[in-house]
Amino acid sequence: MALPQLSAEVRAAALDKAMAVRRERGEILGSLKSGAISLPDVLEREDTVVGKTSVRRLLEALPGIGKVRAEKLMAEVGISDSRRVQGLGPRQRERLLELLASQG
Repeated sequence: MALPQLSAEVRAAALDKAMAVRRERGEILGSLKSGAISLPDVLEREDTVVGKTSVRRLLEALPGIGKVRAEKLMAEVGISDSRRVQGLGPRQRERLLELLASQG
C-alpha cells in the first residue's frame, strides 16, 4: 500500500504539530528531571504527549536514575523495553511507584 501524497500545506502542518509535541514532551521530561513535577503527576496525565512517551525515557528523566537502573526497574516490574506510558497497566503503575518510593 502506497503512502498518500501530501500537499505542502498539509505536510507543513504535520511538521508543526510534531515539533509542538516534541517541545511539550521535552518540557515535561525537563520538569521531571528538575523535580518541578513528580512521576505520579506525570502518570496521571491522560494526554497523548505523555502516553506516547516510552517508559524507559520517562524513568531516565528522574533524578538519580540512569539507563541501568531504569532497565532493572522495568525488568522487576515486568515492563517491556518498548512499552509506552499509555500501555502500562494499573498494577504496573502501582508497582513502579512503590519501587521508586522504597528506593528513593
